Parts: sequence; C-alpha cells; structure tokens
Amino acid sequence: MFSTPPVERAPEAQARVDAACRHLMLYQFPSCPFCQRVNAQIARLALPIEQRDIQREPEARRELAAGGGRTMVPCLRIVHDDGQVTWMYESAEINRYLAQRFGEGAI
Repeated sequence: MFSTPPVERAPEAQARVDAACRHLMLYQFPSCPFCQRVNAQIARLALPIEQRDIQREPEARRELAAGGGRTMVPCLRIVHDDGQVTWMYESAEINRYLAQRFGEGAI
C-alpha cells in the first residue's frame, strides 16, 4: 500500500499552521475507521493537532459529550478567534475543512 508523503512547507508557513492547530482538538479512538481517515488527512497535511482518545480517557469522553452533545467520533473541536466553539462530527466534513484551511496555498 502506498501513502502520499506529507506536505512540506517553508518554516514560517509551518509555524503559522502550528499556531492555527493550537485551536483544534480531535476526539477519536484508534480502531475507528472514520477516525483513521481523518488521521490520514492530518498526517498528509502535517498538522500537529492534539488528539484525545475517548475510550482510554474518561475525561475526554465527558468533554465531548458536554461540549458537542454526543460521544460520536471523530469529532474536531474548533475554537474560533472570537472564542466560539464548533464541534464537527463527520469525517468527510472534517477532511474537507482541513484541506480547505491547511491544504496547498491555504496558509
């Protein structure tokens, strides 16, 4: 099986991506195939997104239920500049968002 090599950015562009990713968190668990799709996108785009395993971290599961309203994964928590929080649940939607925000030419 072949995989796409991760995106390579100039150091200053990667620093901007790193800073933007501090406002993101992925709630997931490793054996979930939809989570694996999102993780493949994260790896391809070279994104340092913090991840929380809701199966091994009870507090993460509680955070997800309290904030997003359900414990379905994957879920990307996005904290916007104005402090508002979006909870994005669908893997295809998460992958589109990541590609639009961090794909080639986005940052």
